[in-house]
Amino acid sequence: MMRLAVRTLRYRKSGFIATFVAVVFGTAIVMACGGLLETGIRSNVEPQRLAATSLVVTGKQSHLRPGQEDATPLPERVGVPIDLLSKIRSTKGVTSATPDYTFPAMAPSVAEGHNWSSAALAPYRLSTGHAPRSGQVVVSSGKVGQRLTFLINGEARTFTVSGIATAAAGHAFFNDRDAARLVKNPDRYADIGVQVAPGTDLDVVQKALQAIDGNLTVRAGIDRGLAEHPDAESHKTALIAVAGSFGGIATMTMMFVVASTLALAAQQRDREFALLRGIGTTPGQVRRMILGETMLVCLPAVAVGLLPGIFLGRFLFDQLGSHGVASSVIQFSQGWIPFVAGAGAGILAAVGAALIAARKSAKIRPVEALMEASLQRKWFSWIRLLFGLIALGGGLALLIVTATVMSGPLAASTAGPSVLCWAIGVALLGPFWTKLVLAFWRWPVQALTRVSGRLAIRNLSARSVALSAAVVPVMLAVGISTSNLYMQTTQVHASSEAFTRDLRADAVLVSDAGLSPALVDQVRALPGVASASAYVRSMGAVDDPRNAPFDEDGAPVVGVDAQGADGTAPVRLTGGSLAGLTGMTAAIPEYMASKTGRGVGSDITMTLGDGASVKLHVVATFAAERGYETIMLPAALVAAHTTDGLTKQVLVRAAPGADVQPGLAKLAAAHPSVQVSDRSALVATNVEDLQTQAWVNYMLVGMLIMYTAVSVVNTLVSTTLRRRREFALQRLTGSTRFQVLRMLTTESTLVTLTGITLGTLVAFACLMPFSSKVSGSAVPTGPIWIYLAIAGAAAVLTFASTLIPGTAALRQPPTQPTYTD
Repeated sequence: MMRLAVRTLRYRKSGFIATFVAVVFGTAIVMACGGLLETGIRSNVEPQRLAATSLVVTGKQSHLRPGQEDATPLPERVGVPIDLLSKIRSTKGVTSATPDYTFPAMAPSVAEGHNWSSAALAPYRLSTGHAPRSGQVVVSSGKVGQRLTFLINGEARTFTVSGIATAAAGHAFFNDRDAARLVKNPDRYADIGVQVAPGTDLDVVQKALQAIDGNLTVRAGIDRGLAEHPDAESHKTALIAVAGSFGGIATMTMMFVVASTLALAAQQRDREFALLRGIGTTPGQVRRMILGETMLVCLPAVAVGLLPGIFLGRFLFDQLGSHGVASSVIQFSQGWIPFVAGAGAGILAAVGAALIAARKSAKIRPVEALMEASLQRKWFSWIRLLFGLIALGGGLALLIVTATVMSGPLAASTAGPSVLCWAIGVALLGPFWTKLVLAFWRWPVQALTRVSGRLAIRNLSARSVALSAAVVPVMLAVGISTSNLYMQTTQVHASSEAFTRDLRADAVLVSDAGLSPALVDQVRALPGVASASAYVRSMGAVDDPRNAPFDEDGAPVVGVDAQGADGTAPVRLTGGSLAGLTGMTAAIPEYMASKTGRGVGSDITMTLGDGASVKLHVVATFAAERGYETIMLPAALVAAHTTDGLTKQVLVRAAPGADVQPGLAKLAAAHPSVQVSDRSALVATNVEDLQTQAWVNYMLVGMLIMYTAVSVVNTLVSTTLRRRREFALQRLTGSTRFQVLRMLTTESTLVTLTGITLGTLVAFACLMPFSSKVSGSAVPTGPIWIYLAIAGAAAVLTFASTLIPGTAALRQPPTQPTYTD
């Protein structure tokens, strides 16, 4: 049978080329996702500034709340308490322990400042000059003796260059005492570099250091680089989540596309299999022939797909890094595991699809096979019905959970998978759904197209299985793309609306280098300013077992200054006042107060972004949209527990009829790096993470759309070429080439309308409950051109994949015999 399989390949080029292309693309996508997943799991960051250390001691960048199984990631640098330095130095096997202060210090070619003693951790050595004394600094370029101005803590400070360390690009080293004064939190080191005695077992020393304090993390080897870039730890989780979720969806889509392509190729050969069965071929021999043909196509396709998978993985990682999803300092890793995953997924998808496709052809009786080959009508099976109903039931269950249990952005976690359930359920029962939708579209199409329309409709009605094979890829592309794109636009719009609904600021002062505390008082003194407040954002965790309404990802924290009723805080108070928001106080969402019983006058315990535990007195409650709740704290408290300790925004509210822009512009001109913006900058900052998430989904969904587009083209081209005998018969009975093309155009119209209709219904089954929970409206938010572009792209693909091969087939004389598919 293998010999027969090899010989048949040359006569079945279109079907096998379609399978080859589907496996190549699927293998590349799965391999690329495997590379992203391996990169996230490894999170290799080559140490640079800490390269000379044996071990690096840092703070634990996570917090385990009471009653919680999964730790909450801490976004700010936790650091090491200075009183632990002596214990670290006295640990057996440790020969030296050097502390490191790290703080923002903005100057030409400089971003970070450190204490000079930590330069030995690289090590950075002076090429000229001497170690810095008080008022001096060592940088990587320039001249000894020149004066250099830094922006530190929102203020300009000038130092004299005492030495040059050419390897220390991007870093500035200050005298140890100066560094302790410049850093915002001198009670915590950023990290401590440890050297051990030669011949000492690093694992033993690492465990001993870890035992000093449960809130420490001791890193060795390549993991030392994570101490230099603590943000890479949080990016690790995001990268793993993106790669895992997209990889799972891509694998399922690949299996679906490959299975449908092979099933179509097998269906188109029913006459051949019928003849084989009629001359005595056994079912096992038919199965082996189909499996052999599949392996002959699949193995080269997998080998070809591995090469673009390498470049695709790197491309995706670079794109994720440039948009802030993955840390740019993490090294991309794509070892043998992604290769095995990509190849294995491609082979398993092809073999599984071949076994499924061969099942019917191998089991059917020879006489029935000959009858079925003339015009395929049978599609129903109890197994197909069972799995179709299971998929539809899963979609219905996720719809109910989304509509009744989930809230706000969390609704995406159930709404997203539901579209796959709906799409798979519709695909498995495709002939039933396509007949149902065709019954709706047949009358308007027939009224417009008349004779060619009637012929096309009769063709499609008689060929319901072939119609379903053509419609399902269109449905899949339209359904997945519409649901995912409109989920993102709806969520971004809802988040902006929830934030701007209570936003009362008219202008914003912004500085990446930080704003001086004195600047807020200067803004308040400007004519026409009704209120001004520092504005700081971070994340924290509420240490309450009930923890409503926040999950293990933590609670968004907003820092503002104490203010009265005319303040700039973007909230609607329902109890208490923000006038007392000073010291260790908090304002909490009304929903949280009702669920936990912690209203005005009660106390809550929180862990802030750097791991510090604080007990806060509740002074106010405010209304908040479900899913978009935050906790409001004093700005000074929040800023003190961030990595850089800086306030980077000041909200300004103008008095009625007053124009504060000229005064703010003049004040900003007197402070380097300070800019004046309108409230749109604040809104953009608020939805920055959502915009990044949306961009990631746009890119990944775009890849899936392209892959499903390959399936659309494969299916329609193969189906059209298969009908060359039918076209020849129509030509011989008097139809012109133009009339046949008109019939194909009408059929393409019906396939497009049916596929878009089913895809739209699948998308709306996902979007309606999601939109209801996120924005309060069952209609998703977003520009209509997105849907029109998706529908237009589906129409172009359908018409081009049908009419181009149809035109080519009609160039052949109708009397010329056709032996290939």
